[in-house]
Amino acid sequence: MSRHRLYTCLLLILLTQWCFAQQQEFRLTSLIADNMVLQRESDVRLWGLGKPGTDVTVLASWNATAAASVQPDGKWSMQIRSPKAGGAYQLTFKHADGTLTINNVLSGEVWLCSGQSNMEMPLRGWPPSDTIMNSAQEIARSANPHIRMFIVQRALSAVPEQFCNGEWQESSPETSPNFSATAYFFARTLYETLKVPIGLIHSSWGGTPVHSWIDAPHLARMSQFKQTVSNLSTFAEGQKEMLAWLAQFRSIDMAARQGQDRWRQLDFDDVDCAARDYPDESWRTMSLPAFWENTEIGSFDGAVWFRKRVEIPAAWVGKNLVVELGPIDDMDETYINGTKVGGYEETGHWRAKRVYPIPASVVKHSTVQIAVRVLDNQGGGGLYGAEEPMVLRPEHETDGISLACEWKYHVAALFRQNIFHVFGQENHYHNKPPKAIDLTQHTPTSLYNGMIAPLVPYGIRGAIWYQGESDTGNPQQYKESFPLMIENWRHDFQVGDFPFYYVQIAPFNYGTGTNSAYLREAQTATLAVKNTGMAATLDIGNATNIHPANKQDVGKRLALWALAKTYGQDVEYSGPLFASMKKVGSAIELSFNHAEGGLVLKNASGFQIAGADSVFKDAAVRAEGNRLIVSHPEIAVPEAVRYAFNNTPEATLFNAEGLPAPSFRTDDWK
Repeated sequence: MSRHRLYTCLLLILLTQWCFAQQQEFRLTSLIADNMVLQRESDVRLWGLGKPGTDVTVLASWNATAAASVQPDGKWSMQIRSPKAGGAYQLTFKHADGTLTINNVLSGEVWLCSGQSNMEMPLRGWPPSDTIMNSAQEIARSANPHIRMFIVQRALSAVPEQFCNGEWQESSPETSPNFSATAYFFARTLYETLKVPIGLIHSSWGGTPVHSWIDAPHLARMSQFKQTVSNLSTFAEGQKEMLAWLAQFRSIDMAARQGQDRWRQLDFDDVDCAARDYPDESWRTMSLPAFWENTEIGSFDGAVWFRKRVEIPAAWVGKNLVVELGPIDDMDETYINGTKVGGYEETGHWRAKRVYPIPASVVKHSTVQIAVRVLDNQGGGGLYGAEEPMVLRPEHETDGISLACEWKYHVAALFRQNIFHVFGQENHYHNKPPKAIDLTQHTPTSLYNGMIAPLVPYGIRGAIWYQGESDTGNPQQYKESFPLMIENWRHDFQVGDFPFYYVQIAPFNYGTGTNSAYLREAQTATLAVKNTGMAATLDIGNATNIHPANKQDVGKRLALWALAKTYGQDVEYSGPLFASMKKVGSAIELSFNHAEGGLVLKNASGFQIAGADSVFKDAAVRAEGNRLIVSHPEIAVPEAVRYAFNNTPEATLFNAEGLPAPSFRTDDWK
């Protein structure tokens, strides 16, 4: 390109940007809205967009003012001193085109609440299997206009975004069912003691790794992510291409549909796909059972049809049959010969085995056509269970025809950031542009860009975090990435080394090959980071459910850290933390912090001891004040002790206040 052409292109780009800026309407950042909570008695930041060269002023009803000039790029920012706890107040913004008033503003304590599904899990739970303890009663008594939550809607981006979708809501039986349960119980405990307004900014996404929540400059400091970060510009271009391609299809905005019925009767222009004689010859095939993420579909949320034609014995015709499909992630509608025989059309049933009776009136031919529309809104998707449950059989019989085999499939709709893009019966999904790269919640930086960057630098007191289950396979990496994320957020929010309190993941059976104790160990190690705290949950997990029901104690334990370390309350806030060990004859003596009132042993299980051969054996243990004496009659020269160091340990060690000790080990043997 000649220098003249280069200068011409640059001039056109600058002119286009200037023209856009001149047309920019006044806009506040998403968090500055009715019902907002400001961090009390601090210099809080207000910002947004406007016409370049114009001025923006704000008048607060607590007799404070601030002003800013809109910069050439259309951005403006100002600081204003917030009042003591209380309200309600108003903020009136004067700008080039008029005024805008924000109403019902409170001043209090603001906390950012983030993580994966255990933070995301709402007060109503995800019935029937993932429930919140005493959910109905908690919701019924949740009315408190001084507790407010801003729920950031899911969003992905290859570059840091300026805005997000969400709104501030007062806690009430009408709104609280959708509040993060952990965050709500944290706020309720704070409010009961502090008696000041509590504002919660909830930004979570289930099934996500920590590297998705870290920005590019910080993540690039980790060698394993340098190449990915260098490719982010390619991701950004691919994302633009993907969005441009999706724009041609009809969309369904799920934000306009509320409640559990929101997933019912969704029209993807695909009703004919259930018909017995629908021509599916052009459909691709997939071997089931499987998560479709492990097939050519790849990382995908949306609606997929599966069809299987089965030849049955003549003796079965006109008889009642049963179809067993195993568990389906997440929802399904199942048809036999064009007649609907069953389905789960609300969230929370991803582990339910699908066993549907087929009336004899539907079995008119020796060929049975099975059609299943699977709807997945997050994480893995598909008919994913073991092979044995997939069978077509006569009623009251156990043997039948295996359905673990090749099925026809068709992608009917793609679900992205709470919007369905409808493909109908056409094979559009596999014809997407070859360079169209769509981000996922696992893409490094994608959630920071879409769900944290738009919140920066809103005034907060601190953050609470519940995540780690998705990183159990990378505990060593987590030791570096988790503290890095904390550093990243503290740098960006510009309020110093704010309190960062987090939940240690609970026991769960992750299966062979994974020992989540190493991830819990990485979380414990993060306590070395300044102004952090960890709520242990070793005693309130569920070995068969990764979403434990007791979120009350989780929120309370996070609040204990905040009350003691942030607000100066005289309360015990941690369970016993291993401090040191020494050998005493043929035993090992362990000392603990946070055990001033003495250690409490529920029983002697969970402790193991080893000699130089690193063979661990179940140990004898007794408590003496804040010390434990651990031994084994066959180990004369002990070298190391481990406690609760497996996937599903039983919590047996507590302090006098009833708080559990986290799992620990005194060695570093693998």
